[in-house]
Amino acid sequence: MGYLFINKITYQFISNFIVFPIFKFLFRGELDGANNIPDENSFILVSNHGSLLDPPFLGHALGRKVSFMAKQELFRIPVLSQIIRACGAYPVKRGLVDKSSIIEASKKLINNEIIGIFIDGTRQKDGFVNNPKNGAALIASKTKKLLLPVAIINSHRLVRFKFFLPYFNKVIIRIGKPINYPLSTSKADITEITIKLRNEINFLLD
Repeated sequence: MGYLFINKITYQFISNFIVFPIFKFLFRGELDGANNIPDENSFILVSNHGSLLDPPFLGHALGRKVSFMAKQELFRIPVLSQIIRACGAYPVKRGLVDKSSIIEASKKLINNEIIGIFIDGTRQKDGFVNNPKNGAALIASKTKKLLLPVAIINSHRLVRFKFFLPYFNKVIIRIGKPINYPLSTSKADITEITIKLRNEINFLLD
């Protein structure tokens, strides 16, 4: 009980006193399409990925805790590991099909938690979805959870310089309409939903 309470307090502190001022004031962050957020306690948020700030921005903007996969190495850093665990992060082995992370994500969904997945698996220099992976659709097919396409505009170019002075670009988080889980766990159905997610996110970005 004490551990869960500490995690909750840590998350609320980070969201309200660190992420909020950075998102709202430094990057003039806005949320568009909040009415598309499912009423369900649990769903899969699927987004493009351009910055290390994407996970905290998404969780704060939705006003609900979103658990993201994080590279395994981060959990070996004493203080940081406690912070990201409090924010719901769980480890994944980069470059591998990590079955344990898929099982962990499925458990969180069954326990009515929201998980977030960057559909490319890694940051993209142009901010768009270029090489989508099937992980989100696969997990949705197994858990029967809705997929929520989300676009983070300017994620890949948060800061630029004018006359050697930093200029912080406006960040907009745009939420699309939920997409239903694949009809089956077949590769064809999972790929179809993955392509649908890619197209929707890129449409929201454009």
